[in-house]
Amino acid sequence: MKLSLQNFSALVEGMAAAVQGAAASLLDLTVGSVLRAILEANASVALWLQWLIVQVLATTRLATSTGDDCDSFGADFGFSRLPAVAASGQVMFSRFTPSVAALVPVGTEVSVTGNVQSFVVVTDVSNPAFSSASNGYVLAPGIASVAAAVAAVVPGSIGNVQPGTIAVLGSAIAGVDTVTNPLALTGGMDAESDPAFRARFGNYLASLSRATALAIGSAIAAIQQGLSYTITENMSQAGTVQMGHFVVTVDDGTGAPSINLLSTVQQAVDAVRPVGTSFAVQGPVVEAANVAVTLVTSSQAVHARAVASVAAAIEAYIAGLPVGATLSYTRLAQLIYDASGAVTNIATLVLNGGAMDLVPPLFGVIRAGTVTVS
Repeated sequence: MKLSLQNFSALVEGMAAAVQGAAASLLDLTVGSVLRAILEANASVALWLQWLIVQVLATTRLATSTGDDCDSFGADFGFSRLPAVAASGQVMFSRFTPSVAALVPVGTEVSVTGNVQSFVVVTDVSNPAFSSASNGYVLAPGIASVAAAVAAVVPGSIGNVQPGTIAVLGSAIAGVDTVTNPLALTGGMDAESDPAFRARFGNYLASLSRATALAIGSAIAAIQQGLSYTITENMSQAGTVQMGHFVVTVDDGTGAPSINLLSTVQQAVDAVRPVGTSFAVQGPVVEAANVAVTLVTSSQAVHARAVASVAAAIEAYIAGLPVGATLSYTRLAQLIYDASGAVTNIATLVLNGGAMDLVPPLFGVIRAGTVTVS
């Protein structure tokens, strides 16, 4: 039932009409009279009670709850908000005199200029310079620099920093003089928003006790933010018909999800899959998008600044494409004009050597290859 709210004037008018209707003679309800002051005081109390009722209704329904109230509502159903994701990437530790060996240990902190955001060195066993025995990245004699994996100390989008912004060593490292990030650090995401939480909660309820594609999708979406996926039914990983088998292709935005992530998805899908079916979980087949653009800019504008804005917009758009999504050729043109007001025309725009949409292969995802803007 919809709550009928009244403002202060309406409350006073209603009270005045009620008391006058019950009286045998005309009452003095002029401004400043005792009776009017009593009615106005009661109206103020009624407004306060009305506000309390609104607050109770807002916090007892997920559709109108916010923040902690959303969390407590979902907790009653064993449903929780997806946490923030820390940005990650690589930084380059360098030195002026590479005469002796040096070690950058795991746990070393670096930060951007002004120390507004810090990052910590983490393990990367795929890096040839990483030594498990020393628990760090080794600079051998004669080697002037080494790349090391880092992750933001504070999760969230604040960790997504531009190239060259990390320049401060948190503490002195013997044999290491400088640090920088040649590439941007990406992947940082804030905690799940209230609208996203509500939308996922609805899918969660709709998927309970159902071995459907919606249930499988809900289980995957609950793992972490930033995942995209496709569910291909009655098909094998080789692309041939296989009844009762489905393939889950999942990506975390990198084009190469980790073994740990794929294992987690495997377990989540297995918990809700239909009985009597088989399935496989895999990373996507990456289709590289090579974009070449020649811009015409206003004579009053800084051409290099427009080039940088356009390149960043194209790369961000391609990085956000989900598994199975087509890269629209005309969408690129729209992005170019939207990225910088200095762009007056596009002299050339070539996508993988042509001028047509780029369609990913089966189980595929499109990721940026070479993006050249001039």
